[in-house]
Amino acid sequence: MPKLSVIIPCYYNEQNIPVTLQELISNEAQFPAEVTFEYVFVDDGSGDNTLQALRTAQQRYPDRIRVIQLAGNVGSYNAIVAGITYATGDCMSVITADMQDPPELMVQMYSHWKQGFKLVIGNRQDREETGFSKWFAQTFHWLMKKLALPNIPDGGFDFVFFDRQVADEVIKMHERNSNVFYLMVWLGFAYVNIPYVRRKREIGKSRWTVSKKIKLLIDSLLSFSFFPIRAISVVGLLLGLVALVYGLYIIGLKLLDAQGPPGWTTLMVVVLFVSAFQMIALGVIGEYVWRSMDAARKRPLYVVQEVYATKPASDI
Repeated sequence: MPKLSVIIPCYYNEQNIPVTLQELISNEAQFPAEVTFEYVFVDDGSGDNTLQALRTAQQRYPDRIRVIQLAGNVGSYNAIVAGITYATGDCMSVITADMQDPPELMVQMYSHWKQGFKLVIGNRQDREETGFSKWFAQTFHWLMKKLALPNIPDGGFDFVFFDRQVADEVIKMHERNSNVFYLMVWLGFAYVNIPYVRRKREIGKSRWTVSKKIKLLIDSLLSFSFFPIRAISVVGLLLGLVALVYGLYIIGLKLLDAQGPPGWTTLMVVVLFVSAFQMIALGVIGEYVWRSMDAARKRPLYVVQEVYATKPASDI
């Protein structure tokens, strides 16, 4: 009897929990009777009553729900790793608590897993959202596909179904400042992708701020691509060639005309341009260095404050 663990990271999702739980429970009827279920809700340091809502749900379904309370907010990807660590299923799925991803898609994902695929990806063919959020998501995943991981599906994804082996490998890597979904693709297992349209959020307000989106973009690019460092090398080489040509030009003018042009404006433009490039280069290198230092400290990705489950601690 295969066991499916559904991992749901939660952050200020107090109003979503009852609706999310009901949809997940109702979706069980679509699966073969052989499948058993476990729902691992991870409270990522929410400041509202999310934990209380999760505890109520856990008391309602004590045989299926496990609640992981983290001591503080560590970000959804670290919360997902915590959920994977505490999940006990033969296969797992990650889905958001706001139900923008259709849980019924998990039935198709499960059938592909039964066929032997270690990883099944639900990739966003389109989004019902509009404006900046949609544009940023499309640009983000286009950059990742072009500069870092060309084998990822178009449209981006954060709805996945994967085997226990994939989960164990992700946990062993203990990757910091990275993207857990891209790590699953990076492992190299053959995968199937199922396109779908991401629904618009109906309940609550997203806490996925612009600053968090930009940090995720930087983290993902630096974790999976050497393009920023290579770009610095190429631009530095080009600037060196320009400086060499310009230097020969100045020397030629000096030999032909002792007076020569004053050249103050040109000199200042060159100095400012090169200085700006040096500051950008130092910033990019600093990002890499900081991530190396952060990994060297070996601080935990998360701290678990409490685990609410009906099983004894020896089973966790």
